[in-house]
Amino acid sequence: MDKRKMASGRKMVIRWSWREIWQGQLWPVMAALTLIIACVVALSALAIRVEKVMTDHGRSMIAADLVFSSANPTPELILTKAEQLGLTTSDQTRFQTMAFSGSKMQLVSVKAVQSSYPLRGELILIGSGDASKGSLQPGELWIAERLFSLLGVKIGDQLDIGDLKLKVSGKIASEPELTYNPFRTMPSVFIHQSDLDKTGAVQVGSRVRYRTFFKGGDSELKLLQKVYPVQAGERWISEGNQGRTADLIIKAKQYLSLTILMVILMAAVTLVLTCQHYADSRTNTVAMLKSMGAGRRWLRQWLLSQVGLMFAAAIILGSLIGLGLEALLRLPLTGILPDQLPSYGWQPFVFGSAVALLIGLPALGIPLIRLLDTSAIAVLQAQAVKPSKKGLWLIAVPAIAFLLMYGANTLVWMVFGGLIMLFVVLASASYVLLHLLSKAKWGPAMSLALSRIKRSAKSSLMQLAALSGSLMLVAVIWLVRTDLLGDWQQTLPADAPNVFAINIAPTDQQAYLKKLDDNDIPRSSAYPIIRGRLTEVNGKDAKQYEDNANDHINALHRELNFTWVTELPKDNPVVAGKWTDQGGVSIEQSLAADLGIKVGDKLGFMVNGQPFSVPVNSIREVQWQSMKPNFYLIFTPDIVEGLPATWLVSFRINDQQLPFLNQLGRDYQTVSLLDLRSMGGKLQAILGQITWSLTVLAGVGVLSGLLLIFTLLRLSLNQRQREITLYRTLGASRKRISQTLWSEYGIMAIAAGFVAVAGAESIVFSLLKWGFKLEPSLHPLMWFTLPFLALLVVFASLMSVIKGLLKPLK
Repeated sequence: MDKRKMASGRKMVIRWSWREIWQGQLWPVMAALTLIIACVVALSALAIRVEKVMTDHGRSMIAADLVFSSANPTPELILTKAEQLGLTTSDQTRFQTMAFSGSKMQLVSVKAVQSSYPLRGELILIGSGDASKGSLQPGELWIAERLFSLLGVKIGDQLDIGDLKLKVSGKIASEPELTYNPFRTMPSVFIHQSDLDKTGAVQVGSRVRYRTFFKGGDSELKLLQKVYPVQAGERWISEGNQGRTADLIIKAKQYLSLTILMVILMAAVTLVLTCQHYADSRTNTVAMLKSMGAGRRWLRQWLLSQVGLMFAAAIILGSLIGLGLEALLRLPLTGILPDQLPSYGWQPFVFGSAVALLIGLPALGIPLIRLLDTSAIAVLQAQAVKPSKKGLWLIAVPAIAFLLMYGANTLVWMVFGGLIMLFVVLASASYVLLHLLSKAKWGPAMSLALSRIKRSAKSSLMQLAALSGSLMLVAVIWLVRTDLLGDWQQTLPADAPNVFAINIAPTDQQAYLKKLDDNDIPRSSAYPIIRGRLTEVNGKDAKQYEDNANDHINALHRELNFTWVTELPKDNPVVAGKWTDQGGVSIEQSLAADLGIKVGDKLGFMVNGQPFSVPVNSIREVQWQSMKPNFYLIFTPDIVEGLPATWLVSFRINDQQLPFLNQLGRDYQTVSLLDLRSMGGKLQAILGQITWSLTVLAGVGVLSGLLLIFTLLRLSLNQRQREITLYRTLGASRKRISQTLWSEYGIMAIAAGFVAVAGAESIVFSLLKWGFKLEPSLHPLMWFTLPFLALLVVFASLMSVIKGLLKPLK
């Protein structure tokens, strides 16, 4: 009998819980939870896909998932471990030599590869009859398109690569492993690895690079890297450390993480507000149940059943809505993302549910625990209840999870710390601004609005802080996206050079530049190039300055390209010291930081076997992402002008000027022309994908912020019902009350908008300066846009709510 009663009681509680969810005040909480799960599922699923696409692009640029590069053949230990881990491998030997065709010759970069090359990316080889293929076979020779005109050959003609004589199989239409360093790029020639020894070009003392490509799971690749400690002249290459593409991908991933965090923060605030509103609205119900004999245990069971059913429904609905939302978010990316999208598995659903539970536990648990303390007498008379502190420990649950997930993410802590510090500042500044406005003379409606704000100081302060904080997060998401894209666009501006000419003889320099100018070819300044090594810092071996964090600084283990100028390039601003045109050298700031070099330190160099030393007169910033001639070290002319040098110039051509470029190569056969147009096209494709992906994610973040603001205003206005009724009882007209509400919230919107811009500028400055390592700037347009946006949202909220508030006054 007792069991039947208990079962009947449980059924009654469940039925009552469902009615409470759908007909009571709990549905806004479930809607907030559903929204959190849907947004997190959609954003994280899209972020996973975008991240995988960007990673795949980065890996296609290195032709593998991981590459081991060395001046010596890959150690057997690495190859044995790779085989044990089940990784796919492919070897490459790369060297520079002369290619001969009759009386013509050209310096080329020979890549001897296996038939399995590439493991990632695309190698397109086009032979006779435009037949294409994607791998090499023994006895084949494939050359860059420009070599056909430079060497005067066609498909089927014989070409000499060292001692090896091969017939040209066709042209290289597209290849992975594109590099952005003009000093290391030569027209490519592909031969099979089995034909390498026949060239006779690789001898003792030859400058050769050996590469082994690996493909496999990320965990196996990490294990492989731990097997062998990298020595001098060796390195592991991945999509995260390979030039400009790596920089784009790393910063895009950081932004993805940052956007998801901000959406979670805004959704959390929305949930906290709705939970508090629900708890306040059920005070009378709990008091009535207690007055009818309901015990604390029964009430706890009643509330927990509601919460459990609500969470289960929210997880199911949120996951389904998240799937649909992710599909909608991908619509603007159609044509940008690949047709075969990478899967995202169960991670977004687990992550979305976990986020909702972690946020919902304190957001709903704390007010419900306090709700259980409601006195039965409250059903007759409102009681002042001292808030219980028993549930505050629940805040530790999401806090610990936050630390575990974002503990090492500098960007996240910048935003989080900035929010905490600015929260009170924003609210206080807004309140001070409103207080100053109240001192002026206004009409009755405005005066009443300002009076109410001052009278309800605590409530107004919280509303202003919440409104300012929400607007600030919206602005941060959009401004960071804008500044990131602006910086990336500088990587390939419309007038970026796409051809480098190096090894120009001093006797040909003036004639070469004149030919470019006569044909209206936009070009850079010409730079003399001397190759040498940085050997000493203040009389000590420069390599001794490497610490554990900067072991094997690449600039110390190879020859560098030096130049001299009378004036530094305009895009190389001096950050320390002062450039002089005599007796000094200017060093790039990252190399100076790695070696601890300061202005006034004396550096030792070795050029053509000649040692010399010179003091540092300045440290300068270099934009390595720009496709311009850049140098670690720039000397004053009196130091190295007398040393043998060749010249370099970069310029930009279009497709119609390709015949001129080929003729230029024939006229100056000793000059190496490096065509970077295909490289630029690949970089532009990646940049386009990242741009659209971040724009879509930023748009979702902005919409989440606007939804939070809308929720804030609706809850605030709903709490005004009694106050408005009192105004009407005292004789205030509907028009006067309406004007007062419009004035009050209009003032708050403008004040919050201006203060939010100030806060956003502060956070964005920190993020760009110390997080993304970019040069921050002010955003004047935002000072008008954000207050106007705040007004629009506030007015939209008022128009939808104010009629309901004034309804009883008819």
